[in-house]
Amino acid sequence: MSGNTVTATHPHNSAACTLSRAARELGLKRGELELAVQLGIIRTAPDEGGGGRRVPRSEIDRVSSGDGFPDSLLDRVQIVGTTEGADVMDVSAGRFTRLARLGLVVPVKFYLNRYRAVVWLYLAEELKRFAADEKNASLLNDRRMPEGLRGMLDAGVDLRPRNWRGRHRGFLLRQADDPWGSAGALAAFLDPVQIAEIVPDPYERSHVNRFRPGPPASGTPGSPSSLIAERIMTADDPDEIGLLRADLTEVLAHARALRPAPRPSAERATAPTHPEHIGSQRRPEEPEPARGLLSWLRRRTPRTTTP
Repeated sequence: MSGNTVTATHPHNSAACTLSRAARELGLKRGELELAVQLGIIRTAPDEGGGGRRVPRSEIDRVSSGDGFPDSLLDRVQIVGTTEGADVMDVSAGRFTRLARLGLVVPVKFYLNRYRAVVWLYLAEELKRFAADEKNASLLNDRRMPEGLRGMLDAGVDLRPRNWRGRHRGFLLRQADDPWGSAGALAAFLDPVQIAEIVPDPYERSHVNRFRPGPPASGTPGSPSSLIAERIMTADDPDEIGLLRADLTEVLAHARALRPAPRPSAERATAPTHPEHIGSQRRPEEPEPARGLLSWLRRRTPRTTTP
């Protein structure tokens, strides 16, 4: 398939590239391009042929003509783990982890290592800005954390999953093409019980689930890795759950007003489809042919006489 297609989304410059080709043209790895899309650095458009999202040619031209390209673009998508992040901020790895648990630095991605431990990744550019801000000097340099923050750490606070969900939710909502897509994006962070309470209609719920993405890092469904990724993806804080439920309820109202969820036609809804239903309709008609067959057999069977 050719790298360029024609879409109606950008009438003035309608040629668009696949994500792989756009990455090559911009000097990025595929994962770096996907991160740039998530961050809103590079805009994409849906493929009318259903082949996923594409990068318009005009967008590639815009990004590649930016100041300092390609180094400036690479700097914006550079990600680091805890050890490298600590080096960027010139603090110990322990201090960096505490800052992340408190939500002062926000992860942008995660993956599971060979031991199924969660490895959080951060934008190097954001860490540099945090370290350069004089207001954060005491957090970086003082021997002890402020008392209030120490109390949060002692209580086991870890805001990394929630902060990542907030960031990922923003990406999914930017990619949504209509209110039903937005509803699916919000539902991605709620467990099925919560979704069933908010969307009791089974046809609407099925339609929402069509647009409900899974976690970005997961293994085979039902595997330990997949379960860990699902747990990270699912909101567990009451405040977060309440906000998601309220947002989903509001978005669903817009979606219903724009276009109701598809339902079976009246004919299909009333027509029997299960074999036992078909059998139950035919059973009352069966005795008559059966009696006629028995009568015919009696007539054809010769009678025997006793000596």
